[in-house]
Amino acid sequence: MDHFQLRNGVLHAEDVPLSRIAEAVGTPVYVYSRATLTRHARVFREALAGLDDPHIAFAVKANPNLAVLKVLAGEGFGADVVSGGELTRALAAGIPAAEIVFSGVGKTRSELSQGLDAGIGQFNLESEEEGRELAQIAHQRGQTVPCALRVNPDVDARTHEKISTGKRENKFGVPLDRASEIYAALSGLPGLEMRGVAVHIGSQLLSLDPLETAYEKLGTLIAELRARGCTVTHADLGGGLGVPYRKGEVAPSPAEYGAMVARVTSGWNVRLSFEPGRVIAGNAGVLLTRVIRAKRSGNGPPFVVVDAAMNDLARPAMYGAWHDFDAVEPTGERFTAHIVGPICETGDTFAMDRDTDALGPGDLAVFRTAGAYGATMASSYNSRGFVPEVLVDGDRFAVVADRIDPAAIMAAERVPEWL
Repeated sequence: MDHFQLRNGVLHAEDVPLSRIAEAVGTPVYVYSRATLTRHARVFREALAGLDDPHIAFAVKANPNLAVLKVLAGEGFGADVVSGGELTRALAAGIPAAEIVFSGVGKTRSELSQGLDAGIGQFNLESEEEGRELAQIAHQRGQTVPCALRVNPDVDARTHEKISTGKRENKFGVPLDRASEIYAALSGLPGLEMRGVAVHIGSQLLSLDPLETAYEKLGTLIAELRARGCTVTHADLGGGLGVPYRKGEVAPSPAEYGAMVARVTSGWNVRLSFEPGRVIAGNAGVLLTRVIRAKRSGNGPPFVVVDAAMNDLARPAMYGAWHDFDAVEPTGERFTAHIVGPICETGDTFAMDRDTDALGPGDLAVFRTAGAYGATMASSYNSRGFVPEVLVDGDRFAVVADRIDPAAIMAAERVPEWL
């Protein structure tokens, strides 16, 4: 459930008409619902209520907006970060360092040091090499840092190939057949407290079966590690639970996921960690856009050109992803159209042959389920700026990220004197 609903013929974000936001802020603009973020956070936590003190760390890469992170910090969420920048954001949003997990396959020496400086709760190590480098840095500083080893279980997540992370050919984690050996080797290094294992097989999973297979493999590894004399007190089960992008699409509920986790991990005797992102933020946001014009090419459907583009919402161009597209003030009329943006790329196409609300120049519309992997993946391609972000709370709203116009981006560039 989300809080973007029609009222008296106008699409609202909670109690605010989206047309009011468009008038005040302009378009395109991302709009987030605090009530939806809060509801999803609580539903996910309730789904894990049968577990012993689970740790939930929001995947910051899904939506790093400070206001969004602040809302989730208020719900007791920690943060899963994959860069020094995300770590800085999580701390700035008030998430305690002890509740932050630093994941990511390419942590630099500087980022490892940054995590040590902050006193984060755990590093998820992606390789033996990374573990040895972290051990050296920590030992030189007289520190011992809690760590988990990320394992690649060679499980097909059955999601888009570009967001699948748990197959042998993917860059993430250490091979399952070497995990015990690597864990034991890192456990002997001063500076590291090897305390657990981690797994994450992909994003936007619409079946629990691949997750269950991966978790079963992790459980076998935990038993193997303990038989080898290694200490294992924590297990990070990652994230990746999918959300419905199309009307009528069905995704596993957090309750179904929680029941599966409780069954599979029974007897592990570890503290479980989770890294939800999309399932918390996805349906909590929309991209509000305005129609520039409609044009025809031959006898086919019209091209409806909107002011949002692939630089603002990259998922359709990158993954062929679907986002429901709805008018803010639907008339009841429908037509078939191609929905495109103004970027000079054929790839700047949101939908082809889409049955949608009839729209004309000046009309407002939204791309739904844009609260995750939306603004965070934006670029300034075609010398376009970055769109603002707005957070709605009941009948009030605030701009939580300013529009950055092309002139501001250009002001950061320098032309050398010799040109």
